[in-house]
Amino acid sequence: MPTSQTPYADLNPVFIPGPTNVPDRLRRAMDRQTLDHRAPDFKDVFLPVLADTRHVFGTREGEVILFPATGTAGWEAAITNTLSPGDKVLIARYGMFSHRWIDMCERHGLEVIVLERPWGEGAPADLFAEVLGTDAGHEIKAVLVTHNETATGVVSDIAAVRRAMDSVAHPAMLFVDCVSSLGSMPFHMDEWGVDIAISGSQKGFMLNTGMAVLAVSPKALAAMETAKLPRTFLDFRDMMTANAAGGFPYTPPLQLIFGLRESLDMLFAEGLENVYARHQRLAEGVRRAVDAWGLSLVALSPELESNTVSSIYVPEGFDSNLLVTHAYEAYGVSFGVGLGELNGRAFRIGHLGALTDVVVLSGLATIEMAMADLNYPIELGSGVAAAQQYYRATQGGSLREAA
Repeated sequence: MPTSQTPYADLNPVFIPGPTNVPDRLRRAMDRQTLDHRAPDFKDVFLPVLADTRHVFGTREGEVILFPATGTAGWEAAITNTLSPGDKVLIARYGMFSHRWIDMCERHGLEVIVLERPWGEGAPADLFAEVLGTDAGHEIKAVLVTHNETATGVVSDIAAVRRAMDSVAHPAMLFVDCVSSLGSMPFHMDEWGVDIAISGSQKGFMLNTGMAVLAVSPKALAAMETAKLPRTFLDFRDMMTANAAGGFPYTPPLQLIFGLRESLDMLFAEGLENVYARHQRLAEGVRRAVDAWGLSLVALSPELESNTVSSIYVPEGFDSNLLVTHAYEAYGVSFGVGLGELNGRAFRIGHLGALTDVVVLSGLATIEMAMADLNYPIELGSGVAAAQQYYRATQGGSLREAA
């Protein structure tokens, strides 16, 4: 009988790039009876959560705003609170999530300047500078960037984008989708000059899906004064007014807020730099396994390789969708399918959140078995051995290179 149909299949971790595995500690924190969110002591939990989340974004100046929604709603909140119909925005399309952001802007009546780039590249800072440099009237109001493109396993250099904008002295705002990077890879909102950073509860924070987590700069808040796109549920001003008094303008996602409190405690106890180092180490083990299999990452160069998700091409003549389906049906383990242009051509291994090298090795062993079952040209155990060698040489959290 397929493992996915056994009574214990829910014990298997998932290896998708989100939602991620939820630690029992966080599940217990969210297992709360109904509480009165208008009680005077709710602010004692809620306001410190907002303040502490700033540290994960790397901001002292930004306001943290939580919506009972997902990252997509966070995108929508970013544009509707700061822009007006007909405003120009600049964005590059280099993966599924940058594509979806473009689609959203177009649906809201914005004029979108799209820079088409190959999937596997990151944000083209140099091209942003060229376009912004010709915008003498400063008609472009915002530059939109996906920090970690979950479809391709590519991380972009946000600091380079900010330098490009500054090199031509352009006043556009910088909006960054950090949904699959925040809490897993370094993010420096103030240092990078990010005006709105958008994330969610279900990835680096290791919680259930259902809360958009944003940080908004003073410059972006000032843009609300002239923004004319409609918003109600996602209105920054309504939310911040209620937050200042320790509450919400409507019913908050209480369980997720309590979960976020516990998640922050876990991240700070480990230390954010240690969290980032752990993700780098886990990702490097996966990359060494991919190399041992003789397969290729979608990311076109090493500096673009994400520490939270690896997107991996399957050999010519193989269907990655069949591989992912077989891994689930035969072994009860989920991996990511190829999205958009990568549909059928690549699969994804998520390696973020509540993971250790031992857990990652179980995922590598599972996908190896699935590939062997489908007659992929790999040697069974080769990827696991390569990752084992790296993890053994770097145990204890050390990032020294394996011999």
